Amino acid sequence: MPIGSQGFTLIDLPSVPADLLDSYDSLPVDDYMGHGTRFKRFSQYRLSPTASGSWHFELLPHRDYTAYKKFNKAAGGIRRVYEPVKADFTGLISKGIAGIGLDRGEDWQINVHQNRTRAEAGRPGPLTPEGVHHDGHEYVMIAVLRRENVAGGQTRLWKPGADEPFWTGTLTAGQAVLLDDKAIAHDVTDVLSADGRPGHRDIVIVAFSRWQHKWYGNEHDAAALSDTVG
Repeated sequence: MPIGSQGFTLIDLPSVPADLLDSYDSLPVDDYMGHGTRFKRFSQYRLSPTASGSWHFELLPHRDYTAYKKFNKAAGGIRRVYEPVKADFTGLISKGIAGIGLDRGEDWQINVHQNRTRAEAGRPGPLTPEGVHHDGHEYVMIAVLRRENVAGGQTRLWKPGADEPFWTGTLTAGQAVLLDDKAIAHDVTDVLSADGRPGHRDIVIVAFSRWQHKWYGNEHDAAALSDTVG
């Protein structure tokens, strides 16, 4: 697979349209993560390979977001109500699909998380309150679109059971990391104000799962909501 034997790869993103960046300014606050420093929208799609070699994006009916507690101890096992994504991220996602080398032999389902994390003097923005974790999907794309007056936010990649990360780096605006989520875990250090004034980090996270594994719908939600792993 193009994603590489180490289980991750870095890619450069295409130019991000101004209206896509502007869409972050109206994100609602995330009531479940970040203690008031995170703002978020969320949507889900079904991906189907086309005869021309591209992918068809089918926007799925909007649902509450549910994640297994075994993957997110901070906010797993509950229903999280988010407004749907309004911006069109399909161009950026297509770049990630190519970098992963997504199997065209079947359909896929993706979760799209549009997140802004804000920081100011004396108030860092936690990026992964759940700590070092797997998301539970097959692949994950974390794309950084903007870093405005922030420091910190180092991405760290971990082998299962390791005491320290095997890779640490700060993604700049216009970069994305593609992860084999089953092979490696990840976390990100808190984002900090660079000079005491407010700043923010704008990202989009895309989680890829094979459609047959049913990460969408009533069956998935019931299983995630009944997850009691602590």
